[in-house]
Amino acid sequence: MAERELSEGGAARIKVATESVKCAGCGANMVFDADLQVLYCPHCGSKKELEVGQTAKEKDILEGLSADAFWKADETVVFRCDNCGAKIVLNKGETATVCPFCGTAHVEKTEELAGLKPDAVLPFAFGQDKALDYSKNWAKKRFFAPRKFKRNLDAENINGVYAPCFTFDSSTYSTYRGRIGKHYTTTVGSGKNQRTVTRTEWKNISGNYSDFFDDIVITAGDKCGQKELDNISPFDTNAGIEYKEQYLLGFMAYHYDHELSECWDSAKKKMDELIRKRILGKYNYDVVDYLNVSTTHEKVKYKYVMIPVYVGNFTFKEKLYNFFVNGTTGKTFGKYPKSPLKVGGLILLGAIAFAVIAYFLSKG
Repeated sequence: MAERELSEGGAARIKVATESVKCAGCGANMVFDADLQVLYCPHCGSKKELEVGQTAKEKDILEGLSADAFWKADETVVFRCDNCGAKIVLNKGETATVCPFCGTAHVEKTEELAGLKPDAVLPFAFGQDKALDYSKNWAKKRFFAPRKFKRNLDAENINGVYAPCFTFDSSTYSTYRGRIGKHYTTTVGSGKNQRTVTRTEWKNISGNYSDFFDDIVITAGDKCGQKELDNISPFDTNAGIEYKEQYLLGFMAYHYDHELSECWDSAKKKMDELIRKRILGKYNYDVVDYLNVSTTHEKVKYKYVMIPVYVGNFTFKEKLYNFFVNGTTGKTFGKYPKSPLKVGGLILLGAIAFAVIAYFLSKG
């Protein structure tokens, strides 16, 4: 059941009564301590070792369309943020009182089902304090960021979220045909009309190409999109273990926005780009006239993996900025506000430098 309480500002917050791991010492709810890699009781400090997880196995992609792969209606609850639209899946153990993406407390229960069950989870490797350190180090290096942004980052800005991703394995067989060119220079004309020109020698290419792709990672969420995911990668998804809710205690899970079939289409596009690049890598060329590639996929496997991401949110002049921290490596990427004074100062310096150079050139 859901309970409603008021935050300090009067905004409604949702607390969900769910099952959890109880502390043997005091009966309080335990959480996953990413720094210690144990279940920890924040009330009395007791610790409990985690159940040993098995390495997650890939599934045939056709299994993802079966009813057995979906959560039952009574296993999870989906909440939606009325402010930014983010969807959060609540499992046994922990509640969401604020949205991790925009920081507001306007999260409301929906009747939506949670969809596919996760096959694997890649646990957080460190806690919120260390995530804050990584965020501050990243912010310090943003030259154009205002001081307020750098100074005011704190733990309230950062939340641990398990982001939904699909990984794909595929054996590919491709046939290709195309034309590539190599530039060369030659001397033409004679006397005063003699000159060097650049020409292109064209070559037709064709052949077969086979490859195997292991764990192509495609984000299933819009809030942490493919660009953000790629910029904080890599994630060792092959090290993901069979999904166990114990790793989500104390964290939130972000509901996917894109179905398995959509993510598989994105994965094929990514593989196509890599296949084209690797085919062209076999040749010495300067320019490509065209390259037609036809690819078939066999033995396609997938995993639905929850990957660990710390989500930072910061509002500056009524505009929201999100940044993301890889929950296993600390690699950080995202958007941040730009200081008009710093940007204007750089433009002014550039204009002065251009004027000085132009002056000396004119005198020369």
